[in-house]
Amino acid sequence: MIQPAARAYDAGRSEQEIRDWWESAGIYEKVKGIRSEGKTRYFLDGPPYASGSIHLGTAWNKIIKDAILRYMTMRGFNVRRQPGWDCHGLPIEVKVEERLGVRTKKDIEERIGVESFIASCKRWAMEHVALMTEQFKRLGIWMDWDKPYVTFRNEYMEAAWWTLKRAHERGLLERSLRVIHWCPRCETALAEHEVRGEYLDVTDPSLYARFRLRDRQNEYVLIWTTTPWTLPANISVCVHPEYNYARVEAGGDVYILAEAMVGRVMEELGIKEWRVLEIVPGKSLEGIPYEHPLLEEVPAQRAYVGHHRIICGEHVTLEEGTGCVHTAPGHGEEDFEIGVRYGLPVFSPVGPDGRFTSEAGKYAGMRVKDADRVIMDDLRARGILMKGGTVLHSYP
Repeated sequence: MIQPAARAYDAGRSEQEIRDWWESAGIYEKVKGIRSEGKTRYFLDGPPYASGSIHLGTAWNKIIKDAILRYMTMRGFNVRRQPGWDCHGLPIEVKVEERLGVRTKKDIEERIGVESFIASCKRWAMEHVALMTEQFKRLGIWMDWDKPYVTFRNEYMEAAWWTLKRAHERGLLERSLRVIHWCPRCETALAEHEVRGEYLDVTDPSLYARFRLRDRQNEYVLIWTTTPWTLPANISVCVHPEYNYARVEAGGDVYILAEAMVGRVMEELGIKEWRVLEIVPGKSLEGIPYEHPLLEEVPAQRAYVGHHRIICGEHVTLEEGTGCVHTAPGHGEEDFEIGVRYGLPVFSPVGPDGRFTSEAGKYAGMRVKDADRVIMDDLRARGILMKGGTVLHSYP
């Protein structure tokens, strides 16, 4: 029966009427039946994370997919629409921890119980699977919503392990060291997308330090860093091979730093009388050995004395600092990569809880950020610290 058109269009009401009709008439099932003899196409949905309501990104993602799948169906293909849900990972765990009042991971083991915590995480995930499924249906998305894959179910995990096994059997897996983001509270690795966009402006200590050259009396390579806690793991100092570097005399000592940074650095250090003795290309500094600034405090560094030298890397910039970059392959991606090129050891004396291990010598047991000031005091006492201060910068 034809009904008169409403005077005003009510989008919500119209959408609900269409959806009710689709469901009551079994339209989705009929469309699938009509195309059941067509050439098959299998769509496996990249799963959204089941930790809350849908947002603009997940909505736009699904709408585009739905449009393409409908187009394929209209062309006569028998399209299988397989939705899925990512239900593993820290976001769900952190939400459940908040709900349960968990302050540390030990609370899970000692107060709540691991099995109980896992059950709570699964309940949280499935609550949001149901919520987001309903929201996607309201957008008119056609998928096999009653048959999703869920990443915490055994069949999915077995399939993942099977795939990994086949990759191993075909020699497609490689075992190697990599620098990763790490959460000391959760004591686990963080995926790149969990950190991307999560940088905050924080105030950290900064320092200028001079590393004495082993074969030259009263001569030093001058570095600047905002992470004093990484100095116990220092292995080399990196300069840019194509930049010019100056040997600057001041007060009877000679400092090596990028020519372009001399004026600004001398001003920051409060050095009023200085003169440039020589300008040399960065490449010519390669291989010059220096004394590790914390060799007494970190005895494990004695094993790496042969690596305490100047190396070259194109990642060095002149935006800040001295153009001479303290390099710790165990604590930074660029440091690690240049370390691979030079065959440097990956020394990382930090445990999963964010505290220094016994390899860190004097600093063993300290939280790394708590050690910043202690390390600066040690550098000051040994005449290595040229200036200490603070800096506001973006940090994950």
